[in-house]
Amino acid sequence: MSKKNSEKNKKKKIETIEDKWKYEIAKELGLMEKVETLGWGGLTAKETGRIGGLITVKKKQLKKNKELEG
Repeated sequence: MSKKNSEKNKKKKIETIEDKWKYEIAKELGLMEKVETLGWGGLTAKETGRIGGLITVKKKQLKKNKELEG
């Protein structure tokens, strides 16, 4: 399979709110340089766990706010 075909067949990922938060949190934690250099796989389990935990907190806050409004 040529490179041209593999690029053509790649699905475009739709950015979710979680994706946006992931980048925001990584920036807040000072990890964006590491992500840009090594990719997301270059982060330690502790670093990725911290990002995941903060995303969960944001999700809970969003859900709570929606329940209060509705």
